[in-house]
Amino acid sequence: MKHLKLAYLGLVAALVMAACQGEQSASDQPRAERAVKIVAYSVTYRTETTRVEAVGTARARSSATIYPETAGEVTQVNFEAGDYVAKGDVLVQLEARAERLDVEEAEVALRDAQRTIDRYNRASTPGVIAGNEMDRAQAAYDTAKVQLDIARDALARRTVKAPFSGHVGLTDIDPGARITTSTVITRLDARDTLFVDFPVPEQTFGRIETGDIFEVEPFSDPSQTYEAEVLTVDSAIDATTRAYTVRASIDNSDDRLRPGMSFRIGFDLPGQRYPTVPEESIVWGGDGAFLWQVKDGRADRVPVTIVSRDAGMVLVKADLPEGTWIVEQGVQKVRQGTPVETPGRSQTIAGPGDERREGGPSAALP
Repeated sequence: MKHLKLAYLGLVAALVMAACQGEQSASDQPRAERAVKIVAYSVTYRTETTRVEAVGTARARSSATIYPETAGEVTQVNFEAGDYVAKGDVLVQLEARAERLDVEEAEVALRDAQRTIDRYNRASTPGVIAGNEMDRAQAAYDTAKVQLDIARDALARRTVKAPFSGHVGLTDIDPGARITTSTVITRLDARDTLFVDFPVPEQTFGRIETGDIFEVEPFSDPSQTYEAEVLTVDSAIDATTRAYTVRASIDNSDDRLRPGMSFRIGFDLPGQRYPTVPEESIVWGGDGAFLWQVKDGRADRVPVTIVSRDAGMVLVKADLPEGTWIVEQGVQKVRQGTPVETPGRSQTIAGPGDERREGGPSAALP
């Protein structure tokens, strides 16, 4: 009986030892690392744009306020408001009888001085006319010529002419009125082309060039748009407004626009190209924003700097070549180095050595 009991205890001990050895061998086998299912996104690039909105005021290509050069009585007004006049056309004539008489007197003196010189030159006997007499005759002629030029200039100032071709504005001058050099006769505008000056923020400096075309809208009729071509860009930044001025031209050959009109200018300026990622792929940590790049089938943390947001997409500064795969959905389930797979793929995108798994619909991955 005692021998049977000892045999039984030995069998139990052997079984226990075998079980322990089995558990130890099972625990020694490496467990396969489980991949996290994610939705991936292929990075694309987009050009950053800066929206510029401004208001500009139009001026004529050439514009002048017309004043008389001398005071006097108006005898003729040869225009009405809105008339088109050519360069050199007479706008206003002042009374000029005294000036015309001065011209006639100067012409007589000049002719007399010329006759004296001619008479001296016809003298056949040498030495009859002294040299100083010839000098005085020549000086008298030169003086008479200068006096004639002065008289003609004074007469010309009694006529007010158009300095360039354009349209004249309103006038308060009538024949018989006495005016002075400070009296405004009218305004003259060459409005076949209008110039529009508008301010642009400093951060766009260097991105607007001569010849660029923008669309502008007059506040008088927002349904109409006109093309404005950049003529020049100011060379300095205003220290107060932190903006610079751009001058553009508008073709007004149909004469529908007027100087002084205000225009709304709005356009997009292209900038640098940046990686574009879904907004939900951005993760915020203690050291800023980052996202998970899928690199060799594993999650790899990539820090990013947000440039701008647009309709659920984010432009970022980051080391992300175009076509790089990142984690779009499932960002909270991964850690650095975590193997990842997309639903529906028979293999994790960790690469050839990883365990094959099954799932649902998948994103297209290389």
